[in-house]
This record gives sequence, structure tokens and C-alpha cells, in this order.
Amino acid sequence: MMCNILNCIDADAEYICDKLVEYNLGQVPKTQRLDFININKKIVDENNEIIAGCLAKMYCWNVIYIDILWVDEKYRKCGLGTRLLNEIEKNALEENCSLIHLDTFDFQAKDFYTKHGYKVFGVLEDCPANHCRYYLKKKLK
Repeated sequence: MMCNILNCIDADAEYICDKLVEYNLGQVPKTQRLDFININKKIVDENNEIIAGCLAKMYCWNVIYIDILWVDEKYRKCGLGTRLLNEIEKNALEENCSLIHLDTFDFQAKDFYTKHGYKVFGVLEDCPANHCRYYLKKKLK
């Protein structure tokens, strides 16, 4: 068989993702209406400037993946990250989710997440060099 490896355009990437989701759902049926539901939150200041935000996605089996939780450096240690995390967890419970997972680096927020009940279930060393990437989860029920 003659095959070529080519760069993908966005539509190709979407097709590839759709095919993997199709296969996955053939193995384990989804437990939510839509395959993916974005759960994105932001906090704005009095000037309507974004000072913190969280980008998360509930996927296929009522599981939430937190992709990004960010707080502007000027506002760290003020409870904004906790407020965002609590809001995501509240939404998770409303959607009957029992699990949230995420990843963070050793120079980011591992201690923040463990303080909020998240447990490390994996570590990727030297990613980037001389640092670790931590994979964390939290059971909600």
C-alpha cells in the first residue's frame, strides 16, 4: 500500500478527532447528550478586563478535563483560582460528573490543586528539561 504523510489542515484534524471519538464511543457508550461541552469561566475586574479564567471541557462520559486555569500575576493569592475551581466543580456536580482531571507543571500550581483535594496519578519527568509535569484527578462522588 502506497501512503504519504502530509500536514493536516484544521478540517483534517477535526475529522481525525471525530473518528477517534466514534471508535471510543463504540467501546464505551457516552453518558451525556453531546460528546463535548465547553465549561469556560472568566473573572473580570471593574474595567471589564479579564484577570482570571478557566477553560474546561466535559467529554463523552460526564468527565471534565481542565485545560487551563490562569490568574493574572497581580491577582494571585487573592482566592480567584479557588473561586474558578469551585465554580467548575459546582458545574461538574450539576452535570452529574464524578471525575475531574488536569495537568500542571512543577513551576505552576501543583500545590494549589493538591490543597483542593486533587491527587497526583502520574508524573512526566524532564518535561520540559529539569522539570516535571504532574497529572492530577479529583473524584467528586
